[in-house]
Amino acid sequence: MTQAGQRNLDDSATADSEVHSISPVPTAADLSETSGSSAAHRDRQPSPARLEPFHGPHAPRVGRIPVLNVGPVVDAGRWPAKAVVGEHVPFTATVFREGHDAVAATAILTDPDGAEFARARLHSLGPGLDRFGAELAPDREGAWSFRIEGWSDPYGTWEHAATVKIAAGVDVDLMLEEGAVMLERARANAAASGAAPHDLQVIEDAVHALRDGGRPAPARLAAGLSPELHAVLDRHPLRELISASPTYPLTVQRKRALFSAWYEMFPRSEGAHQVIGDDGRPHWVSGTFRQAAERLPAIAAMGFDIVYLPPIHPVGRINRKGPNNTLTPGPFDPGSPWAIGADEGGHDTVHPDLGTLEDFDAFVARARELGLEVAIDLALQCAPDHPWAREHPQWFTTRADGSIAYAENPPKKYQDIYPMNFDNDPEGLYAEVLRVCELWIAHGVTVFRVDNPHTKPVEFWEWLIGRVNDAHPEVLFLAEAFTRPPMMHTLGKIGFHQSYTYFTWRTGKAEITEYLTELSGEAANYMRPNFWPNTPDILHEFLQYGGPVAFKLRAVLATTASPCWGMYSGYELCEHVAVRHGSEEYLDSEKYQYRPRDWASYEQGGPNEHRSIAPYIARLNQIRREHPALHTLRNIDFHRVDDDQVICYSRRLDAAHSPTGSEDSLIVVINLDPHGTRETVVHLDMPALGMPWHDQFTVHDLITDETFRWAEHNYLRLDPHHQPAHILLVRRVP
Repeated sequence: MTQAGQRNLDDSATADSEVHSISPVPTAADLSETSGSSAAHRDRQPSPARLEPFHGPHAPRVGRIPVLNVGPVVDAGRWPAKAVVGEHVPFTATVFREGHDAVAATAILTDPDGAEFARARLHSLGPGLDRFGAELAPDREGAWSFRIEGWSDPYGTWEHAATVKIAAGVDVDLMLEEGAVMLERARANAAASGAAPHDLQVIEDAVHALRDGGRPAPARLAAGLSPELHAVLDRHPLRELISASPTYPLTVQRKRALFSAWYEMFPRSEGAHQVIGDDGRPHWVSGTFRQAAERLPAIAAMGFDIVYLPPIHPVGRINRKGPNNTLTPGPFDPGSPWAIGADEGGHDTVHPDLGTLEDFDAFVARARELGLEVAIDLALQCAPDHPWAREHPQWFTTRADGSIAYAENPPKKYQDIYPMNFDNDPEGLYAEVLRVCELWIAHGVTVFRVDNPHTKPVEFWEWLIGRVNDAHPEVLFLAEAFTRPPMMHTLGKIGFHQSYTYFTWRTGKAEITEYLTELSGEAANYMRPNFWPNTPDILHEFLQYGGPVAFKLRAVLATTASPCWGMYSGYELCEHVAVRHGSEEYLDSEKYQYRPRDWASYEQGGPNEHRSIAPYIARLNQIRREHPALHTLRNIDFHRVDDDQVICYSRRLDAAHSPTGSEDSLIVVINLDPHGTRETVVHLDMPALGMPWHDQFTVHDLITDETFRWAEHNYLRLDPHHQPAHILLVRRVP
């Protein structure tokens, strides 16, 4: 037997080192027979000239054992797939070979230092599919990598053949002896890989039993198929003809990148009030950072993680917008905060009406005391009187008449905003935006919500996020890209940690199911959805006409269907009046004017307590925090419901994947009709819940504190004015 042939057949000494590359270049020795090679046979080996195809354009591109369709992989590895610390990442591959011999596969995860962190044997994802999967959890942030190794499985091949033949009385003694010989190789392999003495003894005992002629053949076979032996060979498999996939990148980020709850507030509205001016007429005075900080305890009490501030910079005076987006502002109207820049400064300055940079620092410090991170808006656009417009006119687009082009989305016009042009002086503009980001990071900002990233070059964002994360890996970027799918998905691939989605407009059962299935599938490798039922720009008609029930059921959907969600201030008060019928704009939009709210009147004991759903929001966020099944994206399963206005899905983590060490399984049922009571039957996919079809179990409603006995088919009645949804914790019946 040649040395190369010996290595391929006997994996005992080099179980994981004999790896075939994707394009192996065999030598004459590799092509020789694996045993009984003679001089005459060697004389018949191909000459080097006949090996040339293995070096040219027709060289094999698969290993000895094909390993294909590896995941999670983004665009063939052009960009890394994403994970967070502690997340159980699903690794998958298609693995097969010629003939009927068994194959298997191993996922190997490598840490940022280049050391092997963990490996796991992949298991079949379905008979006849040749698809295999396993999960591994990285334990720290950084640039990880992984590969999948496919291999011939001598034990699996023997197990199948021996079971069939011995039952039929064919080659009984031969099959038992072949099993013993194979297990001897397996023992040598296990010893070389450092197996415990107990594991080695299990294999030895199986070898002796297979060769024990004094026992019946079925008993000898049973010893070679025992669960204990299976467990040992799972830990120390005998792997032959090992063939590795390419190595693929995996970026691991902090947990907040995947699991977060956002609250958007306008600091200028907090504490805003009217005073009588010298002219005897009332005019507005802006709220400040110090006053806005007084709102933070209530936001934290509702269970939010991130408080997001729209632009906090000086607002332009030229072409300033008035209330409800009019072109006739009064002298004390604040304008749109997205019209950034004035004589007082630009993106690196705080609006003087809000206070000083020290006041902003105090706001951030107070937020941190309460467990909140601060996100600010990164809106790369300028008012006409922004310092950049004077000092760097090349950063904008100049029209034929010499004027700078303002923003348009015909027929809409934004005369108060100049969009940036990234082509005239990319080096200067890129450097300035990076400087602005670094400045706010130095003042405690850990998250940027990026306004309209789809109107800027993708390569710019890839560069900026890469540069920022090289120095500050903790900093997160949320893409506000309500745009076409290719752009939205590409922004996720090139670095954005989270993305707004079309969730706001998905209100029907079929479209919700389809969209959640898409987001939890391949897209989950690179795009993390952040579900917002409302924003300052979007008041969907479902909320306009659905009453408080609509606000509740949309909050249940957002909090339980996505690990990330957010809401704009006023949602808890069910603010629902649009500027006109058919519009998604709020009446008296906070984008253009102050909107102070008498929060105290909505608190417990206040005259408007009944109009606030803040306690309901707080309970939903508490449920999210307490149940790790809601912290991940891929683990959603839908269950059939007879009524098209009722949706049911489950989120489950088994004990092995749960950070608590206990299974966490939730069933969510929501009445999507905010106006009518629904009575229907829910038909559960029991295996998706980890149970046999005919099991019975109890469910505890985490909202109402009720307990029910459930099985595969369950009647329910949801009166939206009493309770529009169930969030049910599954408890197994002893």
